[in-house]
Amino acid sequence: MKKVLSLVLALCMAAALLAGCQGGGNSAEGGSMKVAMITDYGDITDQSFNQSTYEACKEYTGSKNLKFQYYKPTGNSTEARVASFNLAVADGYDTIVVPGYAFGEMIVEVAEKNPNVKIIALDVSSGDFPEGYTVPANVCTFTYQEEIAGYMAGYAAVMEGYTKLGFLGGIAVPAVIRYGYGFVQGANDAAAAKGNADAVEINYVYGGAFAGDPAITAVMDTWYSGGTEVVFACGGGIFTSACEAAVKVDGKVIGVDVDQKATIEGMYSKEGLCVTSAMKGLAATVKAVLADVEAGKWSDYSGKVSNLGLVSGDDPELNYVQLPTATWTMKNFTVDNYKALVKDIFDGKIKVSADTAAMPSVSIKVTTFDNIK
Repeated sequence: MKKVLSLVLALCMAAALLAGCQGGGNSAEGGSMKVAMITDYGDITDQSFNQSTYEACKEYTGSKNLKFQYYKPTGNSTEARVASFNLAVADGYDTIVVPGYAFGEMIVEVAEKNPNVKIIALDVSSGDFPEGYTVPANVCTFTYQEEIAGYMAGYAAVMEGYTKLGFLGGIAVPAVIRYGYGFVQGANDAAAAKGNADAVEINYVYGGAFAGDPAITAVMDTWYSGGTEVVFACGGGIFTSACEAAVKVDGKVIGVDVDQKATIEGMYSKEGLCVTSAMKGLAATVKAVLADVEAGKWSDYSGKVSNLGLVSGDDPELNYVQLPTATWTMKNFTVDNYKALVKDIFDGKIKVSADTAAMPSVSIKVTTFDNIK
């Protein structure tokens, strides 16, 4: 899996793809494994979670001449996701990839009824299932240590010289909270290292949606016009609200999940708009697992919930959470600085809390706001 990750995360995101209600796929029928993907309430052009997963599925199946199709549920409900799953099974798909915590209830509903269908779930944790639920043998799930990716982004931003930061989360689900609380911890530790804790501030809010919205943009306008320099936009398409506000005052943003630099700067024709991105290895996970499934190694994943984070202290590109050194715009925070930070986290010299129960206790000023929507 490490070799796959280092290859995949070096690739730039492809241009935005056209969406469809039931989607399209590879028409080739070669190979015995038939792969389907079901989107959550977003679609495959979200420039983030769904799109990265879709592109990884499509690329892998295309390279192996395997049949692939994606399905978009008719609504944001367990019933709609179950309907899409059943349709995929009826269409003959035996390996189904689902991205996002919202699929927990669907898995409970369909997995044991379809024991011959393998379900690969991204960002679905034990907490997304009923208490005491045992993950069936035909299911594997993956979560990511977003708190580390968020920590790196917050640390890097302050070390780069930013002092007025913002965190704009989508919906306050565990993965988003971990990103945000990690961001706060990283900014705080960097401020302590620089000796300017009194000067560093973070505005913190959840938009209540995984998409941009005029009400969210209005809040971002207020932040940026009030002095906020850079906002970590964490939640699917919600980055558009941060970007729309940022470009008006030459503000900056930090992307999430994948390297969003090309997408963000291309959409807004603004070079340098995206400082960096807090990434996790979605595509790497998909490709590695599909390769192992095809090779008959499902037993390596069967019934397991895996939490992916750092696997190397020496080569950051092998890790499942990281920053994109090839594309970031930072100059004061160097690649060598980043490598040293990664090693310290890997070696345990730096502890990053994954607790989502309460905002971390920090020395810098953090101002929290009520959910926008």
